[in-house]
Amino acid sequence: MVTRSLLSGFGSYLPERIVTNDELSQRLDTSDDWIRGRTGIRQRHIVGEDETAVSMAAEAARRALAFGGIDPQTVDAVIVATSTPDQVFPATAVRVLHELSATGGFGFDIAAACSGFIYGMATADAFILSGKAKCVVVIGSEVYSRILDWDDRTTAVLFGDGAGAVVLTASDDPGNRGLLSTHLHADGALGDILYVDGAVGRSGHSGHLKMNGREVFRHAVGRLSSAVDEALGAEGLTHADVAWLVPHQANIRIIEGVARKLHLPMEQVVVTVDRHANTSAASIPLALDEAVRDGRIRRGDLVLMEALGGGLTWGSALARV
Repeated sequence: MVTRSLLSGFGSYLPERIVTNDELSQRLDTSDDWIRGRTGIRQRHIVGEDETAVSMAAEAARRALAFGGIDPQTVDAVIVATSTPDQVFPATAVRVLHELSATGGFGFDIAAACSGFIYGMATADAFILSGKAKCVVVIGSEVYSRILDWDDRTTAVLFGDGAGAVVLTASDDPGNRGLLSTHLHADGALGDILYVDGAVGRSGHSGHLKMNGREVFRHAVGRLSSAVDEALGAEGLTHADVAWLVPHQANIRIIEGVARKLHLPMEQVVVTVDRHANTSAASIPLALDEAVRDGRIRRGDLVLMEALGGGLTWGSALARV
């Protein structure tokens, strides 16, 4: 009997090219001090001409499968969270299945902006617990550099490109490891404070990301804190039980605000925003992979993940790795 979705593999991919704040200041009315003081960001990775959401997602997935010693042929499903797919269709996930030679699986994309990875984890967990799948690769892959207005310093400095992946597998281990709970929320009334201006179904729009940063910040800390309390409460746990917080990497001020609400020292928070900037749906799996591989997150640790993105969408996931 399947009792849990076990986090069995972790992987990530970052483009080789790094763009520093100083480089951005050569074309924008900004500076390293201004960007770091307001966001905590000092650099970001930007795709090369031949890199795409598919290519990054596939490489992150390969590394996650290799980490877990998992044969791609055993993959039942690939779920890709992305706001920047290569094409309207086929789905990014279907292309990734082909790249992995996972010939027996199915795949689809999730559009939930920066919350997409949490939404993807919840969806994969439902497939596994229902018996519909035994091995699901959940990926966040984003190429935000191609939807930014690079003349707008309020958004151009905030985002980067990259991909991260986690492999969930069915487990009948009576122990308490695995994905314990997920909690998803959305409020469409707040959709106009963070969005992309245009899509294939509309014309006459820029296709660039638009954001009311003040309003996003105002909603972020409270909603994220509520979501993580919800996750802990569902399992009868407290803030003191959390070994690591792995938050969406949007802004160091938001990250610090949530940590204060949880009474967690920053030493227990995985922070990559300084080096990766905001990679949207890719940010949590990128941070998770880094902290697992460098030994900070160890087997048995209780890990709390949370994210908020355009929609607004937000949510949390609690796992014992």
